[in-house]
Amino acid sequence: MLASLSKRAAITLVAVASTIASAQSTIKIDGSSTVFPITEAVAEEFQKANPGSKVTVGISGTGGGFKKFVRGETDISNASRPILAKEIEEAVKNGIEFIELPVAFDALTVTVNPKNTAIKEFTVAELKKIWEPEAQGKVTKWNQVNPAWPANDLKLYGAGSDSGTFDYFTEAVVGKSKSSRGDYTASEDDNTLVQGVAKDPNAIGYFGYAYYAENTDKLRAVPIVNPATGKGVVPSESTVKDGSYAPLSRPIFIYINKKSLARPEVSRFIEFYLTQGQDLIKEVKYIPLPSDSYVKALDRVKKGQIGTAFGGHSETGMRDRKSVV
Repeated sequence: MLASLSKRAAITLVAVASTIASAQSTIKIDGSSTVFPITEAVAEEFQKANPGSKVTVGISGTGGGFKKFVRGETDISNASRPILAKEIEEAVKNGIEFIELPVAFDALTVTVNPKNTAIKEFTVAELKKIWEPEAQGKVTKWNQVNPAWPANDLKLYGAGSDSGTFDYFTEAVVGKSKSSRGDYTASEDDNTLVQGVAKDPNAIGYFGYAYYAENTDKLRAVPIVNPATGKGVVPSESTVKDGSYAPLSRPIFIYINKKSLARPEVSRFIEFYLTQGQDLIKEVKYIPLPSDSYVKALDRVKKGQIGTAFGGHSETGMRDRKSVV
């Protein structure tokens, strides 16, 4: 009887040890839904090339992802904005050192339903009139924004408050991060926003370029008037690269827990991301950085260079380009 119990205990211990080892070998990633398509594509290809490896990629928004990351719950955090000062403080408090890696450029895209043919372009001032806090419950029809537009109800779809896209859009359009009306359909999952705009002729929504590019039959991207030139510009790879799609072009990131890099599977994954990711970035409709940027990023990883190039705050527009490339 004792021998039988001892044998069962040994089997249980082996099972527990195996479970712990499996949990430790899993690469845990969470954060931005904007960056998700890139990281998911890289994770899928990495797992094909490395049988037995396991990578999980969640979508809790940039802010939600950073909350987990700075507590040491994830190895990598997807982010559509740089890490903020309060998040850095929390990381320091918890002994988390991080490496910041820009991985691509995005064109934050403002869309309407294809049946809405009246809207030819948006100025930043018009977008502000729609989305500023003062508009809540008051600006409810299109013609209240511009008298030339129809008197149809405005139906708003936008990023949730834990989203880096929300932070970026509100800062670029309203002038202050997180400053927004609250009476709109909000989600950290961009697919939810896509479906909302696709089903409603009176809708307007904003999200990362890849989600528009994958749904061009359901959505129409509205040109944004460049404040410097006064010309309406559609989001595209070329208008992001030449800086004319302003102020809604931006870099997007991954953040790595330096401690996690000591694990061979995490180190291999990051190397795979930076050496094989460019083609995948194009496949999921984002804009790669210049090739030498990935070489520099890999060198930064190998040297263990921690910290952020953005000082704990998020700038809007491609003024970030020099820090990125």
